[in-house]
Amino acid sequence: MKKIITFSLFLFVALTLSAQDRRELHILSINDPHAAIEQFPRLGYIADSLRALYPDLLILSAGDNRSGDPINDMFEIPAYPMVALMNQIGFHATAVGNHEFDSNQEGLARLIGLGTFSTLCANMEPDPKWKMHVKPYQIFDCGGISVGVLGITALGSMGIPESHPARLTDIKFMEPLETIQKFQFLRDKCDVVLLLSHLGYTSDVQFSAELPWVDIIVGGHSHTQIQGGEMHNGILITQNSKSVPFATHSTLVLAGGKVVEKKAELIAVKGMPGENKTVAELVRYFSENPAFKRVLAVAETPFDNREELGCMVCDAYLAETGADLSYQNAGGVRIENHPAGDMTVGDVMKMDPFQNDLVEVHVTGKELAEMLVSCYDNDKQRFPYVGGMTCEVVIDPATQKVKKITLFDLNGKKLNLKKTYRVVSNSYTVAVSPTNRADQGQSVGITTPDIIKNYLEHQKKISFQGRKCLDIK
Repeated sequence: MKKIITFSLFLFVALTLSAQDRRELHILSINDPHAAIEQFPRLGYIADSLRALYPDLLILSAGDNRSGDPINDMFEIPAYPMVALMNQIGFHATAVGNHEFDSNQEGLARLIGLGTFSTLCANMEPDPKWKMHVKPYQIFDCGGISVGVLGITALGSMGIPESHPARLTDIKFMEPLETIQKFQFLRDKCDVVLLLSHLGYTSDVQFSAELPWVDIIVGGHSHTQIQGGEMHNGILITQNSKSVPFATHSTLVLAGGKVVEKKAELIAVKGMPGENKTVAELVRYFSENPAFKRVLAVAETPFDNREELGCMVCDAYLAETGADLSYQNAGGVRIENHPAGDMTVGDVMKMDPFQNDLVEVHVTGKELAEMLVSCYDNDKQRFPYVGGMTCEVVIDPATQKVKKITLFDLNGKKLNLKKTYRVVSNSYTVAVSPTNRADQGQSVGITTPDIIKNYLEHQKKISFQGRKCLDIK
């Protein structure tokens, strides 16, 4: 009987200690907000509600906080409104997305300095002259749970993040997975290791097999909508689509100093009935710019897809410069459609938020075809839109490489591959179209948003419904 009583007492004490040792880490995360400032009053309400339940809530962004709304991107300090809103909500850290570099080096350094949250990226080393206070990782104390958060960003086909190369000079970038592995020591220093990733869903899943020492990946970049979280090789992976339709609430349970449970749930931001009043006041303050509401032209029919918008952009380049031909990287058209009706300054700035210069280049038909293929390869294998011509493109289904490209004029006649044409495009598109051509291009002296605004004001009424410039097979 004494043995039974002793054993029962031992079991009771063990269970009591186990229950006392059981702790929870709560994380609220977003990714790729792209300056969707209208979502932040509701996001602030969500953060407040969770923090009331979990005072040590960790709030994170997986990057691409800017580039999407002119209210943010064209503020007197470009992209400061997003920083101010993240400060007010109480973010702890953000990854560096490729669009953070749209601020250029000095602008990004200034924004980092204005943030009360940490900017984390392990695979970039800025030249000290930029005074860019980026850290590879930070360890947060969340109610006695030590959480090591390691930041990482994706590199494109040119070995740099997908932003204008001129905005990346004097910043060294390293291969992501190799860099991540250098921080395995965080496993011994922390209760939880979190990878704050701007790599994209596919890379997150692939890398998970190589990172058994990581507990959770909070991801971004590919705008992949995950239904809460997914388990891959023992790692919880989260990500949402762009512009904050959802936030993710992740819960990690620790016992005996180890993570024993992981789960994540979606929280709908757009339909949330409450709002943080202070954040809402900030949004209203930043939004009071009548210049963005100025009507430039009337769309007599809706734009149903990006290609129609891309055709309009390419036509604008031609109409305002008198060039022979034009092209525009598909990734540079940042909205998917537009209804019939007024087109405003704000609409143009949402469609083309990057303030790239218009560039003129003199190339033969053959050199232009090579530039278009190079742009496709370096713009996530999305073929550029064109003006003054059409393109027939054959893609290899196995490799997704261009097997054949044929250029036609607007009468359906093949372009002369030996003839030299005056071609215009934005500076980023030309930069990601490197070839051995003789003319590397020169600025026309005006930004592409201004060219588009001028075109719309001159046209007054437009219709591009049903317009196509690409025949991709």
